[in-house]
Amino acid sequence: MKYDTLSKEIQDRICYDRQHGTSLKMGFSDDMAQRRIPERDRPTLWRPPFVRDTDKILHSAYYNRFTDKTQVFSFYKNDDIARRALHVQLVSRIARTIGSVLGLNLDLIEAIALGHDMGHTPFGHAGETYLDELYFSETGRHFAHNVHSVRVLDGIFPYNITLQTLNGILSHNGEIECDEYRPSPMESFSDLDAAMEGCYKDQANNRSLMPSTLEGCLVRICDIISYLGKDRQDAQKAGLIAKEDAFEYGAIGRINAEIINNLSVNIIENSYGKPYIKMDQRYFDALSAVKRSNYQQIYQSPAVVGPQRDVIRPMFERLYRKLVDDVKTGRRESPVFRDHIAFITSGSNRHYVRPLPYEETDPHTIVTDYIASMTDDYFVELHQYLFPREKTIQYHGYFQ
Repeated sequence: MKYDTLSKEIQDRICYDRQHGTSLKMGFSDDMAQRRIPERDRPTLWRPPFVRDTDKILHSAYYNRFTDKTQVFSFYKNDDIARRALHVQLVSRIARTIGSVLGLNLDLIEAIALGHDMGHTPFGHAGETYLDELYFSETGRHFAHNVHSVRVLDGIFPYNITLQTLNGILSHNGEIECDEYRPSPMESFSDLDAAMEGCYKDQANNRSLMPSTLEGCLVRICDIISYLGKDRQDAQKAGLIAKEDAFEYGAIGRINAEIINNLSVNIIENSYGKPYIKMDQRYFDALSAVKRSNYQQIYQSPAVVGPQRDVIRPMFERLYRKLVDDVKTGRRESPVFRDHIAFITSGSNRHYVRPLPYEETDPHTIVTDYIASMTDDYFVELHQYLFPREKTIQYHGYFQ
């Protein structure tokens, strides 16, 4: 096994800075936080701006749903395979560990990390792809989970989250790796709205986003670090790859613990005191190689792609078409009214002021919001409820 440590030079520098009170504060300060409605959520000593953001995210009903949303493996009844709830916690933990050494704002890191997948669909990236196909075919607009995460926290539920947290969530795309992340300023909520609109219109705009803070940049690379080795662990548990299945990981190690440690050390080594988040070329090349291997062996494997294409895609289409028709015809007894629209517009959510009453939203957007909010189990049960004679999912049971 190979566990890197920081160089003596960097360790001595960090220790000196801490002992002499010269530790660099490279992160985003609380007094620079921007809210859409400044007079609300005034910060206090014990609840500064990004702590408030984290609290709002944690107490959102949609945060609860992470527990039953696919990370990678949808068709396995196995409590040891990661769900999205664990993924967001791992991203937060890894980013806060690195951020504490770099002098970044740990509250902002936590808020971005815990909220970054709030808009993810049931059945992971496959569900995201199918929902995008349906939404685009009807509206000419794209669905992407990072954009929808901001819609959840700033549109469906206008929680008055700070611009910096929302920007980090919007720009977190963990499918695109870089060896260096330099913040790209975002000055206002108008800029945020324009960036989101650009992503709805053209998927290429989504790929070009870069966070405006070092905290957002760090969460973005930690999103990748958190799943590289973990997904391989889960693939072994699911029987997709053998434990002895060799892959040369190069500089970053071979197992999940090594990958997390070694990439964390390399980022600290190359980023301490710098206005960017960086890893050296050797580590970046190894990270990219593991990511490519995961796509070949796991994400694009017939065992994963086949059931998604053959079963999940038609289920998405049936539900989408049926629910849009229910909204257009005003079928109030439909679950889209009972479980979705009523939840958003009544009870504890009434005090959120929206520019447009939610029921006046385009029916395709309402249904897209609804499907994206579903857990895997809710999606399957709703499909069985509406289409009891149609084919549904066959799970790999605990004792298979």
